[in-house]
Formats: sequence, structure tokens, C-alpha cells
Amino acid sequence: MITKIIDMKKILSIKPLGFPWETQDPFLFCVHHRDEFPRGNEQMGVDEAHLSGRRVGNDFTIKNGWRMYHGRSVPGFPYHPHRGFETITIALEGFIDHSDSLGAAGRFGAGDVQWMTAGSGVLHSEMFPLINRDKGNPTELFQIWLNLPRANKMVAPHFKMLWRENIPVVKEQDNNGNITEVSVVAGELNGNKALNPTPDSWAADPDNAVWVMTIRMEANAQWTLPASKANARRTIFYYKGQHLAVEGKQLTPEHLVNLKSDEEVTLQNGPEASYFLLLQGMPINEPVVQYGPFVMNSEEEIQEAFNEYRRTEFGGWPWPQQEQVHDRDQGRFALHGDGRREEK
Repeated sequence: MITKIIDMKKILSIKPLGFPWETQDPFLFCVHHRDEFPRGNEQMGVDEAHLSGRRVGNDFTIKNGWRMYHGRSVPGFPYHPHRGFETITIALEGFIDHSDSLGAAGRFGAGDVQWMTAGSGVLHSEMFPLINRDKGNPTELFQIWLNLPRANKMVAPHFKMLWRENIPVVKEQDNNGNITEVSVVAGELNGNKALNPTPDSWAADPDNAVWVMTIRMEANAQWTLPASKANARRTIFYYKGQHLAVEGKQLTPEHLVNLKSDEEVTLQNGPEASYFLLLQGMPINEPVVQYGPFVMNSEEEIQEAFNEYRRTEFGGWPWPQQEQVHDRDQGRFALHGDGRREEK
């Protein structure tokens, strides 16, 4: 009889996933969206017949496999403000159309990542255009909110595309030939460094040990997550598979595990492919006062944010629609506020 050794010294806690997922400093928020959107109409939106019985404008209940969120004709998140933190949007499947008050825009998907520092304030929209008219439009993404320290909360807004072709992907094979594949969005894994984030990000300083990684383990694969810097906050979010053993502790999907960051951790997958997200970073250790899309250090700063947004709308909205989408035939691209354009 083989006895499994469970090392709970490396596991700090195990919790069920909620909505949104619970995060640790320096992260503020994390959510996983999976929607089996239907065929799109001529406006890349949803036909009115599919909207019956939904709370259009505030639709977060999965019905027929999808949600409209705050969209009224196109699913997604029409223009809304942010201040004092960053968004990291990992588009696993489908497309996201970005537009903002800086005049920047983009379409990204299928493995691309958008890193946006809201800083002093930006107004932006994130819509999910239903490009396919002859078949469904499945869409899957993570959105992660990474806090900014007091010194950087009022920096100029900035957004950057991390195109999938350039994101390092590490593939490790175990003794039985089973593969674990890691997409390194932030941080470094076995000498493979992520692309640079935005310049004022907490992740821009390697001493802050920020890791953002998506991980897929083949059936029965074994993999060792290497140790990192002591005192960083490290969490894995297990969202899809049959079961996964972390240091011998068996988990089912829809659980998160908080781990010691300066210990390597052995993962043993079960009989189906498993998928999880890894977030890690040194804590900022500053007061967090959040009201909706504003994250500052004090109530007074939150009030200042509201007052400034009422006065200026963080530059106003230069686009014709609140639910701004780009041309159906437009490929992946990024238009920056300075006029620079990237086409993929």
C-alpha cells in the first residue's frame, strides 16, 4: 500500500472559488468569464429575441450559457472609469474590443493580453463583439486587478498589448512524457522572462516578484512549481479539470490554494487535463480604500476621484458609441493615444 505524504507546511489555506475570486495583496480582484455566445447579428450584437427574460444592462446570470453583463446590444462592459490600479486582461478565446478616453483602441483575443495602468484616471469600454454570423462566438477571459502603490496611483494612464506570439510559453515534460504548459504573462519561469509590463506597474520592478501565469497540465502530468521570493503572496486558482493533487492534497476544481512562495510545490494531475491561474506578488502593504472602479488610500482621495470624474470624465468619450466595437473585418490591432498603430 502506497501512503501519500501531504505537506501542509507549504499550503497556507484552501478555499472554494467565489465570484469574483478572492485575491491577496498586491492583487485586488480576479474574475474568470466563460460565455458560449450565440451567432452575431449585423451589428455584432445579440438579436432581440435572445434578450427576453434578461436584466439587460445588468445581466450577470448565466442563461443559455452566456451573459450580457452591462451591454445592451453587444455583450460586455460599456464605457466606465478607473483610477488608482491596473487591469490585466487575458483573452483566452474570442475577441475583446477596447476603446478609451485617450483615443486608444484595440481588438485582441485568442491568447493576447492587455495591460492597462489606469493611474490618474481613464474611461474605457470592453466589449465582446460577436464576429461570427454563421456560428457561435465562445469567449473566455480573465480580468485581474493589480493595485498601484501610493507613489504611482496618479501616474499618466497607459495601455500596452502583450501579443500572444511574443508571450513566453514554457513546456515541461515529466518522466512519463506528460506535458505541463505555462504561459508567462508576468514574472520569470526557469529563465523565461515575461514581456515588460507598463512602466509604472508594481510588476515593473523584479524585486516585487509579480507572477501572472496560466497553466495547463495534461492528464496524469506531474510538475514542480519552483520557489520564488520569501514573503510574496502566492495563489493558484484551479478552475477546470477532474482533480489535482497539491503536495499530496487532492483538490477538485473551483478551489484556490494559497501557498508559501519560497518553497517549491509538487502538482500531480488527475486523469483529465487541468487548468489553473497563478498569481503572485510582494504585498504593497498600504491602506486600500475602494469604491467601485476607484482604488485609493483614503476616503478623501476617493471623494476627489468622484469629483474629478464628474468635472472631466477623465478626458471625455471620443467615440460614437458607449458600446464601441470595431469593424467586423478588422483583425487584431492596437491604436495608442499617441497615434502609434500595431496590426497583427
